[in-house]
Amino acid sequence: MAFDKKKILKRLLIIPPIVVGVALMAYQVKNRQAPQHESLKEVAKKVRVISVPKLTVVPRALGFGNVTPGTVWEAVAEVAGKIVKIHPLLKAGAILPKDTVILKIEPTDYQLAQQSTEADIRAIDAQISELKTREKNTNASLGIERRSLALNEKDLKRKQALLKRRAVSQAAVDQEERTLLARRQSMQSLRNSLNLLPAEAARLKAQRAILEIKLKDAKLDLERTTITLPFDARIAEVNIELAQFAGQGKTLIVADSIDISEVSAQLPVDKMARLLDRSRLKNFSVTSASANIEQILGLKPIVRLRSANLNVSWPGRVVRVSDRLDPRTRTLGVIVAVDNPYKLSAEGLRPPLAKNMYVEVELRGVPQKNKIVLPRSALHNGRVYVVGKDNRLQIKPVEIAYAQGNLTVLASGLNAGEQVIVSDLIPAIDGMLLSPVVDAAVGQSLRKAANGEDRL
Repeated sequence: MAFDKKKILKRLLIIPPIVVGVALMAYQVKNRQAPQHESLKEVAKKVRVISVPKLTVVPRALGFGNVTPGTVWEAVAEVAGKIVKIHPLLKAGAILPKDTVILKIEPTDYQLAQQSTEADIRAIDAQISELKTREKNTNASLGIERRSLALNEKDLKRKQALLKRRAVSQAAVDQEERTLLARRQSMQSLRNSLNLLPAEAARLKAQRAILEIKLKDAKLDLERTTITLPFDARIAEVNIELAQFAGQGKTLIVADSIDISEVSAQLPVDKMARLLDRSRLKNFSVTSASANIEQILGLKPIVRLRSANLNVSWPGRVVRVSDRLDPRTRTLGVIVAVDNPYKLSAEGLRPPLAKNMYVEVELRGVPQKNKIVLPRSALHNGRVYVVGKDNRLQIKPVEIAYAQGNLTVLASGLNAGEQVIVSDLIPAIDGMLLSPVVDAAVGQSLRKAANGEDRL
């Protein structure tokens, strides 16, 4: 019975808190205040903006290509023979200076040919000298015969006079006349010999001229047995060994010049066109274009090598433009030359611009003044978000002239000084209230891009 009283007492203890709670609830309901009505306020959207600049823009375009030597020289054997000398450093990759003797072909046969021709020329010279002596002797004999003929003519006249007086016989007169005729015949023979001498002299001179040509050929062949480098070069191929026979026409050595390297950078035609300064093309002449191509086009190229942590560059110059479009990529080749590509930089970190390196070529055109520019992030499908009157959003369509890297050049649609939003605005509702904050960093990067100080 005692147990039941304790159980009942515990149950009764929960009643007072319930009563208190009900009383508090009733009090709060009775004394509650009516809800207050507040008017809705428009919240301004915070955005980053820049003031639209009017800048001088350096038009740029990127092309890529492989490095090739400015000149590739092939040493072809012009004469046949055994290789008797080879330069000890003549290996692929070696750099050798101009006029270095790199190969010698056995010269004995060509020395003998030269000596033989020189002997033939001396023989012809002896014959010419003999001909001159013969001419001199013949003229002397002709003079003697002329005097003898005069004496014979006098004797004949004297005997003819005596014949009239019957002092001599007719036979004596006839004999004197036969002697006179024989003298005349002798003189005619001497004259004929003199007349033939010029023709014989001309024949000997012609033979000598032929031998002179033959001697020049022999000397040239002898010179061709020694092969020297025509310029400072890097050896690309060696196709001969010591004591090996070199046939005429065989390519023995291939060497690349190291004074100039060239890159054929492929660029889309539209990008190439925007780089050109049309005012420079007014006096364009096809015949003078090759000599003044760099000045006419007004392009300044920079050749760069980017590989892992290596980022080096070389100044270049435009030397010519390819004669055709690439049918596959529809790009035009601009050939850029780099002078002294093997010269190390002052820091010593720039490697030689070697053959077959794949490099980037940035072409820079003539700076274009007073251009309205924006970062690419500020454009939204041909429209821009502008902070208008009373900080309200205006959505304006714009016409794009061209884009390069993070820079967009506008043709129309905006004026300098307008505030353009450069941050993401979602959703973008025309007329919405804005809270603009100038983003100086974007403006600074835009100026760097216009000056060509950023990477495309």
